[in-house]
Amino acid sequence: MAVRIRADEAAAFVRSRLAGRSETRWVGIDGLGASGKTTLAATVAAALPGSVVVHVDDFARPSVETWERDRFVAQVLEPLAVGRPARYERWDWASDASLGWVDVAPGLPVVVEGVSSTDVRLGVPWDVTLWVDAPDEVRLARALARDGEAMREQWVERWRPAEEAYEAAQRPQERVDAVVVDDFLRFSASR
Repeated sequence: MAVRIRADEAAAFVRSRLAGRSETRWVGIDGLGASGKTTLAATVAAALPGSVVVHVDDFARPSVETWERDRFVAQVLEPLAVGRPARYERWDWASDASLGWVDVAPGLPVVVEGVSSTDVRLGVPWDVTLWVDAPDEVRLARALARDGEAMREQWVERWRPAEEAYEAAQRPQERVDAVVVDDFLRFSASR
């Protein structure tokens, strides 16, 4: 069963789980849309020297229901798992265009954040996983502040149902190492 921790405890929690390891270390930060995953990933990565943050949104395309898991596995997971450098293409969902390529050296902490980032079908050998918890009304307000009112229909009719299906099928908040809840992540929708 996952422990509950505050956001200001997350970096220390992750560091303690990774202590003494020299191979590629995997940190998964999962949660529903606009729950604070990206903010927490930046905080955790800042506490892990040399770490890289991989955003599952960089693998999202308008034609794909959620994100391109197979491309993540081929471009990030498989090379790093055998000690080779990884190279992945970042994709911008809004413009449906490449944002360029990112190189990731092996042996560093890799923080993977995004909705369904800890999907068990990926086969990532997680060292530590976190679930970021936030109320639905807070998440919707943040999403609309970030993405604009024009995205409300997309949020309500496409993304939220996909998130609910993932939650029901995998119950990620029950299998992670820690559930992160804190006022730190409940920043205002205007931020």
